[in-house]
Amino acid sequence: MDDLALLARCRAGDDEAYATLFHAHYPPLVRAAERLLRDRSAAEDVAQEVMLQLWRRRESLDGAVSLKAYLHQATRNRALNQLRHDRIVHIAEPFVRGPSSLPGTDAGAMSRELGAAVAQAIAALPPDVRDTFQMSREDGLTYGEIARACDVSVKTVEARMGRALKLLRERLAEWLPAGGGW
Repeated sequence: MDDLALLARCRAGDDEAYATLFHAHYPPLVRAAERLLRDRSAAEDVAQEVMLQLWRRRESLDGAVSLKAYLHQATRNRALNQLRHDRIVHIAEPFVRGPSSLPGTDAGAMSRELGAAVAQAIAALPPDVRDTFQMSREDGLTYGEIARACDVSVKTVEARMGRALKLLRERLAEWLPAGGGW
């Protein structure tokens, strides 16, 4: 059975069709992510996230788009997002590690506080801005993919992302290093 027929069955909630798609596409997605990330475990995580998003978005996926191309693009986007995240963590490490090396500080508590602050700042975004931000940063979708999914223009997606980043910078200013670049 071809991907188009399996996707149609997935839209109807057919677990077996999804399992067939998963087994057919997961290994090549892991290999594609591993080429970018150079880490098998991280590549498996990326491929699993992409396949999970396939299930979550099964009802809204366009059957005219090649499923293989869609999955590989989503995997590439997520892997690149992971690389960007790793780079930011590496750059921020001296700022995060610095205060935690002082007596009486708890790095785990600081990390939890930062995570809670980020989650709270994202939750406080206006709904359309929050959804756009999450589709970009968490789901790894391109602006074009987000525009199609939300039925808006790419310029609208760009404006929403700009607004999201501005609001997040403002709300998380105390956590950012001097100069606050994001």
